Amino acid sequence: MKREIKFSLVFRDMWQSAGKYVPRVDQLVKVAPAIVEMGCFARVETNGGGFEQVNLLFGENPNKAVRAWTKPFHEAGIQTHMLDRALNGLRMSPVPADVRKLFYKVKKAQGTDITRTFCGLNDVRNIIPSIGYAHDAGMISQCSLCITHSPIHTVDYYVNMAKQLIEAGADEICIKDMAGIGRPVSLGKIVAGIKKIKPDIPVQYHSHAGPGFNMASILAVCEAGCDYIDVGMEPLSWGTGHADLLSVQAMLKDAGYQVPEINMEAYMKVRALIQEFMDDFLGLYISPRNRLMNSLLIGPGLPGGMMGSLMADLETNLESINKYKAKRNLPFMTQDQLLIKLFNEVAYVWPRVGYPPLVTPFSQYVKNLAMMNVIAMEKGKERWGMIADDIWDMILGKAGKLPGELAPEIVEKAEREGRKFFTGNPQDNYPDCLDKYRKMMKDNKWETGEDDEELFEYAMHPAQYEAYKSGKAKADFLADVEKRKAEKENASQADDAKPKTLTVQVDGQAYRVTVAYGDIDLPASATDKVVMGEGEPVAAPLEGKFFLTKNTQETPRKVGDKVKKGDLLGYIEAMKTYNAIRSDRDGTITAICVNSGDSVSEDDVLMKIA
Repeated sequence: MKREIKFSLVFRDMWQSAGKYVPRVDQLVKVAPAIVEMGCFARVETNGGGFEQVNLLFGENPNKAVRAWTKPFHEAGIQTHMLDRALNGLRMSPVPADVRKLFYKVKKAQGTDITRTFCGLNDVRNIIPSIGYAHDAGMISQCSLCITHSPIHTVDYYVNMAKQLIEAGADEICIKDMAGIGRPVSLGKIVAGIKKIKPDIPVQYHSHAGPGFNMASILAVCEAGCDYIDVGMEPLSWGTGHADLLSVQAMLKDAGYQVPEINMEAYMKVRALIQEFMDDFLGLYISPRNRLMNSLLIGPGLPGGMMGSLMADLETNLESINKYKAKRNLPFMTQDQLLIKLFNEVAYVWPRVGYPPLVTPFSQYVKNLAMMNVIAMEKGKERWGMIADDIWDMILGKAGKLPGELAPEIVEKAEREGRKFFTGNPQDNYPDCLDKYRKMMKDNKWETGEDDEELFEYAMHPAQYEAYKSGKAKADFLADVEKRKAEKENASQADDAKPKTLTVQVDGQAYRVTVAYGDIDLPASATDKVVMGEGEPVAAPLEGKFFLTKNTQETPRKVGDKVKKGDLLGYIEAMKTYNAIRSDRDGTITAICVNSGDSVSEDDVLMKIA
């Protein structure tokens, strides 16, 4: 009998690799005992990454959700682990150091044992502070190597990175094969190299099934000395998700490893509950295509965790392109055609922006940049026309050092626009902010919470937290669920073209929400729009959510403000990125036509400037 291999259930990532949302806290608490009863997991991934933003979108308190969700695993002696995006904490954009420190204290108090820290650029300067924060909080620091396949990302590159992290005090190493494109032989060599540096350091392998390598990769890393394997389970395994527990166990058992037995009665309970949650509402956000393996993913190398939301985004982007084509009597594009164009454009964009590992947030940045290019070119425009500020921060080095060199066309565009490159410590760009948020909470008469967890949540996710506190987040979420259910149930009925007004109850407060099917013009009273003024319209360049600001450092525009050409007016959040909207003329804002946080379609009028 060979040595023991332990399993970790990546329950959160299973859902986010399939679709947009994870289960509500009542659903999580319902499934936890059955997961424990399965008797085969040494670890369960309980939170991290987008998990807490999803809670806020539901209108749930994410801190209470984490405490309730981790509790049954602790009582059963199962370790819990979460994802930490290093400089970005739990969000898509960089986080001040004082918020990162508080993050660890809060998560330890809430019941999380292990933080799996990764930097989307593999810049160890962003990861090493988290090792200290974890140890100060009494947590295990598991540091990640983000695996991708390029001329730069060699076996020696990764072994050297692991060596730096081990020397900095990392307790464990995670091989984070987020797109599943790591080649099995190379992955085995990386694990062997790590074990040569420190034979007793635990190594955990995380991969996605999409391109088809990961069963071979699991066997290769186990042969090289890997200790823990991340697994998923039906009906959310394979495809953009992870290898299934049953298959991995059978393969490793046949190879002679000591692996845990599975209580199949409990397995079927968990499987049934997952399906129940999908039938409730979560399946409304899961594309059937995400169940499929796709070797086309080898080329673009997009991560499995992103593919779930990508397929939903494609529907919106395809609609935008086809609206343009319809107005000009051009042939419509199919989703398959758009997907291939996007994959090809990712392959074009990726090396030109310095080969950032395709993991959150940089996978989204590369994909979004590629998507914007595709949309622009389909509409007769040139590449690189819209680059969001967060993407510029990556390009300019503010988020860390890019592994490769930028293409001359990108450097020239930056210089032409007067943008400055940064080579210092990325954390220096983001000053401490907890005192400011503490004061804002006091002014709002909001409690900072047990272990300052509410303060942490506000500082980490300010816009989402405000929407949660106001009730708007839950109202919007419930309305969207109703819209999707109606579209699914009545797709063939002409009545779908009519708007419906719903009354949604949130904590005893009634909200009237208009749900539209198709393209209609809502009356001004439906969205409490500001009184319209005279002037030239500022149109939304893409579909998404409109925000006047993206953080509290910015001052929102108001009617009467004078602006110059190029001045920032606001943002549209689309595909997890804030895209800056700038004035194309000098003048005065005479009207702001949508509220901050409202959903907008392409070409909707955001403001008027005279």
